[in-house]
Amino acid sequence: MIQQTLGYLKEMRLSVMEAEYRRQSELPLWSEMSFEQKLSLLVDAEWRERKNKKLHRLLKAACLREPGACLEELDYGGGRGLDKALVVSLSDCAWIREGRHMLITGSCGTGKTWMSNAFANGACRFGLSVKCFRLTRVLLDLQIGRGDGSWAKTLSEMKKPNLLVLDDFGLEALSVVHCRDFLEVVDERSAKSIILTSQLPVANWHGAFTDTTIGEAVLDRLLHRALRFELKGPSKRREQKSFETKK
Repeated sequence: MIQQTLGYLKEMRLSVMEAEYRRQSELPLWSEMSFEQKLSLLVDAEWRERKNKKLHRLLKAACLREPGACLEELDYGGGRGLDKALVVSLSDCAWIREGRHMLITGSCGTGKTWMSNAFANGACRFGLSVKCFRLTRVLLDLQIGRGDGSWAKTLSEMKKPNLLVLDDFGLEALSVVHCRDFLEVVDERSAKSIILTSQLPVANWHGAFTDTTIGEAVLDRLLHRALRFELKGPSKRREQKSFETKK
C-alpha cells in the first residue's frame, strides 16, 4: 500500500509529499501516529515548499539591486534619523495594499537603495509582486519605445507589480519628453505603490522637471499621502571602505 501511494504521488508530481510520506514511513513510531498527524505533516511539507518556490520567483522577478537587504538588518544608529517604530509598523506591507507611496531621500551613500530593497524584500515575503528599476533606465526604455512601438508595452509593465521601486530620481533634470513619460508612469500607478529614492530633498524636486507644469502634476500625485524617510549621517560606503582598510 505504501509503495502504491508513493507511486500515485509521483505520478501526480507531488514530489514533496512523496518525499515526506517516504520519510514518515521509515519512522520507528510511524504506525502509532494518527491519520490526522500524518496528513498534517504531508500538507505542511507541501505548503512550505510552494511558499518557498513562490518567494524565490517573486525575488527573482523583483531584480533587487541589493538582494540581501532586509528590514531586520536595518541600521538605526549613526544619527540616521530613522524611526524604528515607524519602520516596524510598515513591515506588514499594509501601506502597499492601500496603494500608498514611499519617498526615501538622503545624501549619496546613506543607504536609500538598500532601504528601498529591504521594503521590497519584505513585500515579496508577503506574496506581493515587485519590480525594481533605475528611473533613468525606465525613461530611456519609454523614449526608445516611442520609436520602435514598444512604448505601450513598457508602460504596461510598470503597472503590473504591487510595488514599483524607482531608484535615483533627480540625478539630472528631466527633459520634456521624460517629464511626460514619468507622469504616465505615475498615472498608471494611481492605485498601486511606488518607492522613489533621491539624493534631492523633496523640497527641491520641482527643479528636476524641465516642464514645471508636468512636474506639478507628478508631485501632486506622488506626495499625496506619501510616507517619507530622510536618511542622514555619513556615507555607508565610506564607512565600509574605512573598516576594510583597517582590517
